[in-house]
Amino acid sequence: MVINDPAVVHELAELYPRYESALVHNDVETLIAMFWASPHTVRFGAAENLHGIEEIVAFRKGRSPVNLARTVERLDIATFGQDFAEVSLEFSRSTGNGTVRGRQSQTWVRMPEGWRIVAAHVSLLAAGPAVV
Repeated sequence: MVINDPAVVHELAELYPRYESALVHNDVETLIAMFWASPHTVRFGAAENLHGIEEIVAFRKGRSPVNLARTVERLDIATFGQDFAEVSLEFSRSTGNGTVRGRQSQTWVRMPEGWRIVAAHVSLLAAGPAVV
């Protein structure tokens, strides 16, 4: 198995910005399409545990589009073979109470229909020194 094959890393590096843009612009249909349409897909967020694509779709359609902008502070991509990858990032978001820092991880698998997220996790870091 080839780890971090440059061609596969490039595929994810080209694909991930589409996800990030859809997230901050609340493009619900694109976000939904990027997840595996399966009852086995999971997304654990800062305040929710979503099991299956139906729960993920309901969350996306019900989420407020307010204050979704964020800054990606670090983005790491690791690929394993041609069809499995991990995308991890750290982000910051400005809120009325200051800057919030968080992290996100996504497991991507190449399906017949293309790359899809099969598992995702978002969490916020405890308050600490302000991000500059």
